[in-house]
Amino acid sequence: MSATAISDYALLSDRHGAALVSADGSVDWLCLPRFDSPSVFCALLDDDAGHWSVRPAGAFTASRRYVDATMVLETTFETRTGTLRLVDALATGHSEDVHRLGAGAPRLLVRSVRCTAGTVDVDLVFRPRPDYGLVTPLLALEPGGVRVEGGGEVLTLSTPVPVTIDDGAATATVRMRAGEAVRFGLHRSWPDGPAPRFWSGTELAGALGSTLAAWAAWSAEHQSYEGPWRDLVWHSGRVLQALTYEPTGAIVAAATTSLPEAVGGRRNWDYRYTWVRDASMTMSALWVAACPDEAAEFFAFMADAAATFPQDPLQIMFGVGGERELPERELPHLSGWRDSRPVRVGNDASKQSQVDVYGELLDSARLFTEILGDVDPRMSQFLTALADAAARVWREPDHGIWEVRGERRHFTYSKLMCWVALDRAVGLADALDGDAEAWARTRDEIAESILDEAWNDDVGAFTQSFGSRDLDASALVIPIAGLLPGDDPRVLATISAVADRLTDERGLVHRYRTDGVDGLAGEEGSFLLCTFWLAQAQALAGMLDDAYATFERAATYVNDVGLLAEEVDAASGALLGNFPQAFSHIGLVNAAWTINQQEQGGIR
Repeated sequence: MSATAISDYALLSDRHGAALVSADGSVDWLCLPRFDSPSVFCALLDDDAGHWSVRPAGAFTASRRYVDATMVLETTFETRTGTLRLVDALATGHSEDVHRLGAGAPRLLVRSVRCTAGTVDVDLVFRPRPDYGLVTPLLALEPGGVRVEGGGEVLTLSTPVPVTIDDGAATATVRMRAGEAVRFGLHRSWPDGPAPRFWSGTELAGALGSTLAAWAAWSAEHQSYEGPWRDLVWHSGRVLQALTYEPTGAIVAAATTSLPEAVGGRRNWDYRYTWVRDASMTMSALWVAACPDEAAEFFAFMADAAATFPQDPLQIMFGVGGERELPERELPHLSGWRDSRPVRVGNDASKQSQVDVYGELLDSARLFTEILGDVDPRMSQFLTALADAAARVWREPDHGIWEVRGERRHFTYSKLMCWVALDRAVGLADALDGDAEAWARTRDEIAESILDEAWNDDVGAFTQSFGSRDLDASALVIPIAGLLPGDDPRVLATISAVADRLTDERGLVHRYRTDGVDGLAGEEGSFLLCTFWLAQAQALAGMLDDAYATFERAATYVNDVGLLAEEVDAASGALLGNFPQAFSHIGLVNAAWTINQQEQGGIR
């Protein structure tokens, strides 16, 4: 099993694929050329499934950071005899257009090692295991490094250091003195791309320099938020950009699969796909944390991916290339993170009915009307169809925002998002080709239904579904979406109920109590997104001191390089769930913005 804490990892991204690097210099997860490609290294989920470590040979302490305004990782190792600095990046390539960050990515992992003081013996262990650890590839020495073949993969390891090959691994130990540097590169081919090759040290230095410059230029062009927690908000914007697939504008929910919601549990899902909900919320967060110029690309992606809509229902998730079929399967050969099985790839939630997606898309469209400019006829038709669909299906039960695998229900959040869809469509009526008066009538009907059937006098709060007594943190979105003002007595009562009855001893918020309501066995951690929702709702209610305190409690769980997972274990405080999680960073950005706006006199 893999025992490394989730919080010990840092993300690398070229906006095509992703890697996770541990605090001790091991690449334990690498998916190229796409986020959802089979892994090359999978020690994240099984110690025997491949890794690439570069670290001092003896005892050391390590500290790390992202180089300023970038997603390039710098790890500093202090040993008894000297200091070593390791810089890791997935090369983005150079682009004249700052908005096309990653467009020229060569699918190259660069690892640059420099001894900055004294003398340090450095160990290298390169152990690729393609196809989620199923393949032990053939490694062959060639001029410039090691060629790797197996499982359909062709890779090249560029190394200036002589290595020894044995049992599908390349190893070396090199003594480095102050001022000396070596650079390694792992290059992978991709469909229609060039064959992998060996890179010289000068080329690798250039690729690293271009990547640093590209991220810094993107940040300088895109990030302008000034308010509380600015550094966290800006960094979250870069994380969300790093989780975006450059060729299409699709946004993955997380970079990983099967990191569990409870240690040893079965709630282990593949998040390397584009959920309409998550991606729409990411667009909204980027409006605050970065620059919304990518909005047009995202909506174009959605229109293409949903080409058969409205003839067919809008699918709730897609592959990053727009794929509709995401069959879920288990990988029994992997032990899972800390024995959390099964490990899954693919996601059967793609087959679920979730009617909230219409609202999230139209909410994002409303935000970005200025960026989208004159809505072209195709986009107008798409958005109009979304509104018409929301008006048509809002009465239907579904699986809800949390994708419960139990029976369909009339989830409050789903009804709320249908209300949002029609409310935003009415606001966009001049750009759409629909019956705005009919939309307004149905919107008001939905509002009345929510206020009548989701409110429970005995519970003293809006509940998870119509007629239910179960609390659900998604009810906090009622004021966030604008159905009711933040100081409405029913909103205040719901905020109080969630704070009193859905929070753990750390003050973090659960989605809901799992006792059988979602068709799955086992417990889960507290949800960081839901905790940020609580902070946001408190701010809208005028409870700014409470909002600050709630935000700070959630923000405490960013790791040393500013990344958040999906959940937090109530007992240990450890991060749980897929990582880094877009939802959590979205929640951070939106809560910070709302608190800032309320301090300045209210959202305008």
